[in-house]
Amino acid sequence: MSEYAETPRTSMAEDPDAAPAGRALTVADVLALPVLAAGQPEVIAGAARLGRPVRWVHITELTDPASFLKGGELVLTTGMPLPEDPAGVRRYVDELADIGAAALVIELVRRYHRPPAPLIQACRVRGLPLVTLAKDVNFLEVTQVVHTLILGSQADAVRRTQRIHEAFTALTLRGAGPEDVVRAAAEMSGRTVVLENLVHQALLCEPSGGTVDEALTGWERRSRVTPPVDRPEVGGPEGWLVAPVEYQGERWGRVAMLPPSPSGTPNLTAPTAPTAPTAPVTSGAPGAPDASGGSGAAAVTAAVFGPQDVTVLERTAMALTIARLIHATPWERTAHRSALRDLVEQRHRSPADARARLTALGLPTEGTVFLAVLMDTRAPVDDTGLEPRLSEQLRTTGTAALVGTLAPARLGVLLALRPAQPWRSTVEHLGRTALEVDPCAVVSIGSEVTDLAHTARSFREASRVAEATRPGRRLPAGRSYHELSDIGLRRLLYALREDTRVQEYAERQLGRLIDHDARHGTDLLTTLRHYLDAAGSKTGAARLGGLSRETVHQRLRTIERLLDCDLGSGERRTGLHVALTALDVLRDGGAAT
Repeated sequence: MSEYAETPRTSMAEDPDAAPAGRALTVADVLALPVLAAGQPEVIAGAARLGRPVRWVHITELTDPASFLKGGELVLTTGMPLPEDPAGVRRYVDELADIGAAALVIELVRRYHRPPAPLIQACRVRGLPLVTLAKDVNFLEVTQVVHTLILGSQADAVRRTQRIHEAFTALTLRGAGPEDVVRAAAEMSGRTVVLENLVHQALLCEPSGGTVDEALTGWERRSRVTPPVDRPEVGGPEGWLVAPVEYQGERWGRVAMLPPSPSGTPNLTAPTAPTAPTAPVTSGAPGAPDASGGSGAAAVTAAVFGPQDVTVLERTAMALTIARLIHATPWERTAHRSALRDLVEQRHRSPADARARLTALGLPTEGTVFLAVLMDTRAPVDDTGLEPRLSEQLRTTGTAALVGTLAPARLGVLLALRPAQPWRSTVEHLGRTALEVDPCAVVSIGSEVTDLAHTARSFREASRVAEATRPGRRLPAGRSYHELSDIGLRRLLYALREDTRVQEYAERQLGRLIDHDARHGTDLLTTLRHYLDAAGSKTGAARLGGLSRETVHQRLRTIERLLDCDLGSGERRTGLHVALTALDVLRDGGAAT
């Protein structure tokens, strides 16, 4: 009998749309098709390998069918040519396994009514899926249906591959940064994509169908057990699809595409399809190891990724290499900036996501004291060289921290210190460095926090200190930075100087007195200031103004008349003191703050 395979016709017994979109047809998919499901398929061996792709269907009644195969074929047989002796059966299976056949399907209708034990044993040893059919099946109809699905899937794959190439070409032409490239890869593949450097720090993570916490928890440990590769390959205990990323001819890091989390991973030992979801009976536990000792987990994981996933990762690595050449800012610095901004603006989906992301960047998050430091400069931070200088300073001293630009003229630092580690000396050194770069820089700090989720509060406090500090203001003795305890009334009002309510208050309290001085050439405002500075003492006011006590008395009576108030009231004097301080801040920009 000659070997043959029926070529597909234009009319089909089954709908070609039953082919799973976005990946190659697998043994599991074929077994679930109605044309085969009608034969009541039962998986006898190799259940964990049903995720193998099917390249073609081959009908055979020869004792040496492997010579007509190229690999990836689903072999259909009635069992008539199967050798009688166990050695012949083993040779038959070995040849199929060696050539890479996807599976062996044997009909239990004519010669056999139960599968021979030597055949089962041989298939288990070689990890070749063995499927039996309890009822008669039209093999020609099987080839027609499956080949039509395969050809249609191949055409779809070509179109999808073209779209992938076009998308990444467009990204490259517009000079997309690494964030855009990784995001596009995740969207096109529907997988979580992570970019890491050579020391296994996850710089970018774009989750898909999961969370950052799920993707990055324990990242460095998990990454280190996934071996490096020279081209896109599936590897490691979790079955990551990884590809190297180069920079100027040298390996810089790698990009990883993660399989679905265990809770979301489809059971590939039970074939499914959109139509007729009848599944074959599986003999033994789905995950039971074959006699060869392999559980088949690697094959199942590898089957999660299709050719388009490999194409996406290849183009991702290429686009990242080009982006690395275009964008001069080191990606570690970009990652720090992004992480800091997400913390400050509280953009993380959950505290667990934030902890996982920062831990994957190499920042300790457990048993740690966090402190926010802000540095405001006159010139844009990128023009000062302050960011790389501080990063190197912290790295040299072994201080864990994130350093990144938060605004054009604002640099942020998040210190992650041990509980017993004093922070003031560290901040002092940072402040001195900032002042060396820009003598008018304002260095401000928030308060210590022990929970990463509270770092946004520390940054808000540091920001309020900065808002209350005029550039060039005299520093506290022995310090190169400002903190919350430095903010008094004058600095508080300086921070609120653009609030119209403060402006209206100063005008309402002192406007008539100022107008009188302007019309009559008097200086009652100064007398009021001296009186308030002397804590309501007329003698003290006279001494401060170089006037007689009687003159001060007369002027104060005029002030009371103009302002319609009693200066003997402590509350009224307090209100006037606040108004005078606000007026000073509004007039001179807080030069004394």
